[in-house]
Amino acid sequence: MGTKIEISPELKAGLRGEAREVVNKQNTASVYGSGALDVYSTPAMIALMEKASVLAAAPFLPPGCSTVGTSLNIRHTASSPIGANILAEAVLTGVDGRKLSFETRARDDKELIGEGLHERFIIDNKKFMEKTEGKLGR
Repeated sequence: MGTKIEISPELKAGLRGEAREVVNKQNTASVYGSGALDVYSTPAMIALMEKASVLAAAPFLPPGCSTVGTSLNIRHTASSPIGANILAEAVLTGVDGRKLSFETRARDDKELIGEGLHERFIIDNKKFMEKTEGKLGR
């Protein structure tokens, strides 16, 4: 069946990651197509939350492994204008085999703008890409 991925005991609840960006024209709802206005888009916020989650776990993964997002339950609760600073934070709340669970939050310069739950799965990069490319008969 393949090699089992060994999970480090250091990969445990409480690990934190964060990611930052500034709202600009490229990450607005009008450009993403997720709305009509030049405000920080929900897809951009979710991507930043995922990045924070990736960064929390990455130092503790075996060589040749990474994580992929498998589940999101996110609320975007406040708008942010072009020029606002956005901070996404993720806290690892659970490790169940290769499944990682995170609580995520995003803030702008004034307030909390989003929060929710995110799950990622630890994968072997080579095997994952072989399976993915196999969809095209490669």
